[in-house]
Amino acid sequence: MKKWIIVVAFLLLSACSNTGDATSGTEESPKTNDQEQEESEAEEKDKAEKKKKKDDESQKNEEKAPGTEYVLQEDWSFAPAGEGESKVALLTIDDAPDEHALEMAKKLKDKKAPAIFFVNGHFLNTEEEKNTLKKIHDLGFPIGNHTETHASLQDLTEEEQYEQIVGVSDKIEEIIGKRPDFFRAPFGQNTEYSEQLVKEEGMLLMNWTYGYDWNEEYTDASSLADIMVNTPLLRDGANLLMHDREWTNKALNDIISGLREKGYTLLDPARIKRP
Repeated sequence: MKKWIIVVAFLLLSACSNTGDATSGTEESPKTNDQEQEESEAEEKDKAEKKKKKDDESQKNEEKAPGTEYVLQEDWSFAPAGEGESKVALLTIDDAPDEHALEMAKKLKDKKAPAIFFVNGHFLNTEEEKNTLKKIHDLGFPIGNHTETHASLQDLTEEEQYEQIVGVSDKIEEIIGKRPDFFRAPFGQNTEYSEQLVKEEGMLLMNWTYGYDWNEEYTDASSLADIMVNTPLLRDGANLLMHDREWTNKALNDIISGLREKGYTLLDPARIKRP
């Protein structure tokens, strides 16, 4: 009798064990579309939070960076005068203040990204345009001289060049109470006379190391942001040329974040050595 009890007990234990194994080997139910979407959204949210954190850290580093002076190089890039951070990039906006400059200035301000706005005199004729320039300056951005009509200086007489350059500096001073410290010639085309005049006016003559937003293939925000951040021309001390244009305005936040993600400190124009 005891022998049969033992056999029955053994069979029952074996059955329980087999049932447990079968249960543990059951595959999980496939995820629903809603579950997959939730996981995807969570992943994107996590990426966005990490990106914002890195952007915030870059801003803090820029604010804490020592007040090193930066010197303009022959290739139009910038380098520290002494021991200082070499991995910097300067943001500049030309042809302001047309349609998007003030919105761009506000975006830059929100992201604590310094920049220079180079203005044309023909955008400073109405009270509204003058008020726009004043608002950009009041947000903390230095104003540069980009001539009156954006004409090629090489096609003008010395008298005409004088009016194109000094005339705009006079306008800027009248509006913001300060003459510009920086000059950039349209198309990057200077003359011996314009170079001497700019020096006499106490402005730093600047061009750029690269820019793309006038090329047709980069007239949408996505492609422009990509090339501005991932171009092989990006290097230490880069002097980035952008314009007051719709697609540049839309790409601006991504350009700023992209540069910072690559470890670039955005150069404060106040640290640039003037003549």
